[in-house]
Order: sequence, then structure tokens, then C-alpha cells
Amino acid sequence: MGNFDQKVNKFLEIFIEQNGYAKVVEGLRNTIMIAVLGLIIGIVIGTVIAAVRVIPKYKVLPKVLNGFCSFYVGLFRGTPIVVQLLVFYYVMLPLMGIRISGLQVAILVFGLNSGAYISEIMRGGILSVDAGQMEAGRAVGLGYWTTMLRIVIPQAVKNILPTMGNEFIALIKETSVVSFVGAADLYVAFNYIGSNSYEFMVPYLVMAIIYIILVLIISAGIKIMERSLRKSDRRN
Repeated sequence: MGNFDQKVNKFLEIFIEQNGYAKVVEGLRNTIMIAVLGLIIGIVIGTVIAAVRVIPKYKVLPKVLNGFCSFYVGLFRGTPIVVQLLVFYYVMLPLMGIRISGLQVAILVFGLNSGAYISEIMRGGILSVDAGQMEAGRAVGLGYWTTMLRIVIPQAVKNILPTMGNEFIALIKETSVVSFVGAADLYVAFNYIGSNSYEFMVPYLVMAIIYIILVLIISAGIKIMERSLRKSDRRN
């Protein structure tokens, strides 16, 4: 017990007296920023890809677009996100002459990666909506994309909300790898505290607790949204 107290005291010394808390706050902010912005980018990309992939393939353009989307999804689902970060940061962006920070690269890559997964989630949600909804929209004079955006996708979102919550949780946890491109996240912050105190047990325990708290908050938020949507369905 005394040994554990010493570990805690070392942690508190770095955390409070040597401003370790500032790095933790920065890491927490970056972790949430990467996950939230990555999810937003992923939703936009995923929704577009899902809509393209459910288009009837009677013409050449839909077939070409579907082929491109299938390649995109296969590429990002088939490679580890660490590899994607490294390739973008050290290969693709330098070749294109683009210089952005590790944090910006992390947001971009997480968004592109999330888009591939969300596209499959959204596609399943769209296919779960009764086909008559699309036919009804077209019958009253709405175009394909208008019907999709105003009628089909809003209903699909209700069906996939829990799965989208899981994707957000996965993004939060996966941000622990962004240190590979120099971005400061929670792992970097607590690794700094551990390196300076020569004691990693307490920093890593605290880091795990923070991740658990974030996941619990997200899970609670998703449940509240689900209850709200169920109430609106009952009113309708």
C-alpha cells in the first residue's frame, strides 16, 4: 500500500506541480476534436457513398461511381488506421507538397477511415427503409436525391443510431495511435507524466479511467437520443 501511495505522489507531483495537467487537458481536447470532426467527415462521406451504392445500376455513370466507392471502402477497411496515418503523413501529403500538422492529418485520416465504415452502416440503414418510401417520394414529383435526403436517409438514421454511437466510441479509442504522426492526445499526455516520474502504473490507470468516462458519456447521450426518437415516433 505504501508503495502505491508513493506512485500516486509521484503522479500528482508531475500532474500538478510540473503542469502535467495542461498536457492532459490538451490531449483530451485533441482526442475529442479528432473523434468528433472525424465522425462528422465520416458521416458526410459515408452518406454520399451509401446513396451512390444503392442507386440502380442501369447506366454507366452509376456503375463507375459504385466501382470507385467499393474500392474506397475496401481500401480503408482493409488497412490498419496506423498504416493510413503513416502513409498520409510521410508519403502522400509530402508528394503532393501539402504541409499540415499531425493533428490535422489525424482528423483527415480518421474522417476518411470512418467514412468507409459509416457508408456500410448507412447503406444497411437505407436498405432497411421500406422501398415504398422511395416510390412515394418519386410519385409526388421529387427527384431521386431529394427523396433520398428528405425521406429515406432521415428514417435510416433512426435505425442506425446505436451503431453510429459504437462508431463514435471506436473513434475515441482509436485516437490513441495519433502519436505516430506527432499529434498530442491522451496517450501522449500520460506517457509524458510517466516518463518524467519514471512510474507508468498510475498515469496509465488514470488514462484508462478517462477513456471509460468518455465512453459512458457517449453511451448515455446515445440512449437519450434513442428515447427522444421513440417519443417522436409515438407522437406521429
